[in-house]
Amino acid sequence: MGGSGRLDLNCRIRRAGDGSIRRITVRGKAYRDEADQARTVAGIVMDTTRQHEAEERLNQAQKMEAIGQLTGGVAHDFNNLLTVIVGNLDMIVRKPDDAKRVERLAASAMTAAKRGAEVTEKLLSFSRRQVLRPETVNPNRLLKDFRALLQRAVGETIEVRLDLDASLDPVRLDPGQFESAVLNLAVNARDAMPGGGTLTVRTCNAHLDAHEIADRPDLRPGAYVLVSVSDTGHGMDDATLARAFEPFFTTKDVGKGTGLGLSQVYGFVRQAGGHAQIKSEAGRGTSIELYLPRSAEKEAQNQPDGPLPLRRAASGEVVLVVEDEPAVLEMAVESLGELGYRTLTATQAAQALERLRGPERIDILFSDVVMPGGMNGVQLSVEARRLRPGLRVLLASGYTGTALGEQGVPADLPLLSKPYRRDELANKLRVILG
Repeated sequence: MGGSGRLDLNCRIRRAGDGSIRRITVRGKAYRDEADQARTVAGIVMDTTRQHEAEERLNQAQKMEAIGQLTGGVAHDFNNLLTVIVGNLDMIVRKPDDAKRVERLAASAMTAAKRGAEVTEKLLSFSRRQVLRPETVNPNRLLKDFRALLQRAVGETIEVRLDLDASLDPVRLDPGQFESAVLNLAVNARDAMPGGGTLTVRTCNAHLDAHEIADRPDLRPGAYVLVSVSDTGHGMDDATLARAFEPFFTTKDVGKGTGLGLSQVYGFVRQAGGHAQIKSEAGRGTSIELYLPRSAEKEAQNQPDGPLPLRRAASGEVVLVVEDEPAVLEMAVESLGELGYRTLTATQAAQALERLRGPERIDILFSDVVMPGGMNGVQLSVEARRLRPGLRVLLASGYTGTALGEQGVPADLPLLSKPYRRDELANKLRVILG
C-alpha cells in the first residue's frame, strides 16, 4: 500500500476447510486520520482462482500452438544443417588421404555445426531456458564497442547512427545476449531496407507507467533504460506486427531467414526482467524498443582486451570428467589430453563421488550440469568441495532451466556452454586455475 492509500494485492492461500490452494485478489483504499495513520480500509476481496485457471489453460493452448511451429521449423533447419555435416564427414571418411580436401570439407561441417548452435541458442533464449551470466554494464559502452560489427552486418548502403544518452543509467544483463539481440534487430532492419537507408540505435532513461504494462503483471512501474533500434525501411502491416515475436514466423523467402531473430530478442528482454514493443507502419519504417530495468549497482570493471593465451597443463593436473553422454565424454577426454591434462571419468554423480572419496589425485572437477541419477552438476560440486575443499570446479551445459528450476547455476561456478571447442575449454581452465 503506497502513499496514495490504494491497496492492490494478489496472493495464494491454503483454505482451512479442505486444504486447497486458492488465488485471492484484494482491491481497496485506506482512509487516514489527521496524523496520516491508516484507520479504516474499504475494499473488496475476490476469489480469482477460476480466472487464473482459465488464463493458464489459454497460455497452455498458445504454448502448444507455438510448439507446433517450433517442431516444423527446428526439423527443417536442423535437417539442412545435418545434411551438410553428415555429407562432408562421409566424404572425409571415404577419401581421407587428400589433406586439402579434408580440411575444406571439415571447415564446411564446422560452419554448419556453428549455425546449429546459433539456432539452439536462439531457441533457448525464446523459451527463457538459456543460462545467462548477467553483469552490471552501461549499454552505451557495449554499443560503441559493437558499432564496427553492426556496420559490417548491415553493409555499406546503410548508415549506422548511434544516439546515446550520456547520462544513461546502468543495467544488469548478459552482454553477449544483449549484443546478439541488437545484431538480430540490425539484420532485420537491413533486410527491410534493400535499397539502403538509415539504422538508428538510441538510448535514454525512461519510466514505465502502470497503464503501459497493464498486460505484463510480472513487471513493476518505475525506472527503465530504453534501447531502441529504428530503420527507414518498408515497415510492417498490422497482421505482420501481431505475429512479429512468434518463433519461426518470417516474411522472408524460404532459406533467407529462420524466423527466430525477433523471438530471440523477446526472450532475452523477458529473461532480463524487461519489456519489448514494436512500433511500425507500412511504408514508414519500424522501431523496436527494449525496456531494461535500471540497476542500482555500479558498472562492472572492464575485462582485459584481446584473446587469452592457450592454457595447457603445467604440473600434470588431473581432471575428473563427469558426463553421461559417451560421445561427449570421449570428446572432452580427447581435448583435455591434447592440452596435457590427465583425466579420470565418471558417467554420473555417484561414480564421481566414489572417485573423490578415494586416494587418487584430482585437481579439477569438470561436470555436466544435467545428469541422470538424482544429482545434478551443481549438487555434485557442493558435495565434491565438501570432500575436497581445495577442488576447482568447471560445469558444462546446453541449458539448465528445467533441471534446476529457479536456482540455476550459482554465479561463483564457472560455466562452459555446449557446444564448445578445445580452445574454449582451455580458456575456461585458465580462468579457474589462475
